[in-house]
Amino acid sequence: MIVDVHAHTFPPAIAAPTVDKLMHQSHTRAFTDGTVKQLRQSMARSGIDYALVLPVATNIRQVPKINEVSGRLHARWQETGVLSFGCMHPDFPDWKAELARIQELGMPGVKLHPVYQGVDFDDPRYLRILDRAAELGLIVLCHGGGDVGFPERSHCTPDMVLRAVREVGDFPLIMAHMGGWHCWDQVEELLTDTGVYLDTAYCLGKIHPLGDGFYGPNDLPMMSSEQFVRMVRMFGADRVFWGTDTPWRDQQESLDLLLRQPLTDGEKAALLGGNAQKLLGLPERKPAFT
Repeated sequence: MIVDVHAHTFPPAIAAPTVDKLMHQSHTRAFTDGTVKQLRQSMARSGIDYALVLPVATNIRQVPKINEVSGRLHARWQETGVLSFGCMHPDFPDWKAELARIQELGMPGVKLHPVYQGVDFDDPRYLRILDRAAELGLIVLCHGGGDVGFPERSHCTPDMVLRAVREVGDFPLIMAHMGGWHCWDQVEELLTDTGVYLDTAYCLGKIHPLGDGFYGPNDLPMMSSEQFVRMVRMFGADRVFWGTDTPWRDQQESLDLLLRQPLTDGEKAALLGGNAQKLLGLPERKPAFT
């Protein structure tokens, strides 16, 4: 089974302008138009069984509407192969009730993005969300480290994650981008002995620039294969989930990059879908989604 635990889509009416805005903001190219339709087409081409969509609320007004749309998307996951988490913003006033609504809508978790939301991950506003999510049995998947679209911001460093985990305790927390984008040395140093999970999104290979001259050749490489394999084994292959960050990464390229890593077949199987199947309770795909 192959499961992409880190995908992004947008409603058809706003997908094109949203993707265009984010491409120019990050100076990187997109590989789909950001719609569920093209995500499913990409999944079919690459033999991906399931994809998990991670919505992000950049302001408090968006939260209820995004969760309504995400709930409808998730309700059809057995038909489409596309699951969804809900979203939460640290300043949303009725955060406790909204997290309960995410659970009631059947979504298995919530996505947080400290960089886009402008709040440090160990801030009490996030800690209360993490604590409530743990009470409700919701998985939390959080952007870790820097962000290619906001190079000047740093709201989720490994030391912040460590403080948050020590405060809240053990619960299912997946830190995206191998724990912290371009903070990988600190992730190894600080988070290996916690219960934190990692996803692989936007870490292997190189940045795909938009072609506007913003990036130089030395800016493009991301995590080395040596560090990636070392981290998988330090954390344990059962604590790492394969994700792509589509549309910002091509799913087939991301799959090929993972398969080329010097990991065992068992380790690759765990990363590519075995771990996600267990955590999300996913059945084998029968029949194939089209």
